[in-house]
Amino acid sequence: MNSQIEQVSELSLRWTAMSDRGKVRQNNEDSFLALTFNLQDVHYLGKEGDGGFQSGDYIFAVSDGMGGAKAGEFASRITVEKITKLLPKSLRNASAGLSAGYTELLQELFHETHKALSYLGANYEECAGMGSTLTLGWFNPEWLYFAHIGDSRIYFLPASGGMKQLSQDDSHVGWLLRNKRINEREARIHPLKNSVQKALGAGHQFVDPQVGSVGYEKGDLFLLCSDGIMDGLWDRQILQLLRDPSPEEAAKTPAMRLVDAALQNSGRDNITAVVVEAMEA
Repeated sequence: MNSQIEQVSELSLRWTAMSDRGKVRQNNEDSFLALTFNLQDVHYLGKEGDGGFQSGDYIFAVSDGMGGAKAGEFASRITVEKITKLLPKSLRNASAGLSAGYTELLQELFHETHKALSYLGANYEECAGMGSTLTLGWFNPEWLYFAHIGDSRIYFLPASGGMKQLSQDDSHVGWLLRNKRINEREARIHPLKNSVQKALGAGHQFVDPQVGSVGYEKGDLFLLCSDGIMDGLWDRQILQLLRDPSPEEAAKTPAMRLVDAALQNSGRDNITAVVVEAMEA
């Protein structure tokens, strides 16, 4: 499974992350995760850093919790903690021939997290209705494998230019936007924009995450973010802040640029961004 065991990648990763509760919410129901791992160990990473693939692969994730009182905050925290506990076990099973492929491992991870949230929601009154989105990127030396459920997002900004949303919003508004029934401006003001049709927990019986992959090269960028970013920024603004920032903006980390701009323009929701750049090792 871990191709870095067989070869030393010519690429490394640089990442930055930031989260803010915004101007309206009393607490921050978003969580993000940055870690490196191999068959034996998991190591948490800071909000910014860089590293190669000599000792392991990388995971970055964003989760947006939902539920009454502080249940949403609890749900997103449980979600990222589950990733940390399950991934090394899944990798060991895969190396022993007990499982096959990134797709199956990521699906298993989402199913186990869904079970945990559903159990808590069914058995504890304060956790009733608790759930979360989850958008996750797994980087090995050549590929990003991603899995997603909900309305958090992962964007791909290739070095050659442009920006593509890899994840599909699990909402009616997301479906309308993908099928060009509405435009980006109409989606932002749609009365059902915050209505999510799929999530981990939240009373859903089954979970069916979107799983995909994309090869990457030097200069490519990836953004994982909660919907607080999209509430405050248009796609063109995200692209500009990451690829062509002003001198003042360039003094900030990429994640900070996005969060600060979304906070200034809206701030009605929690705001979280994780930006990952592929660099020459």
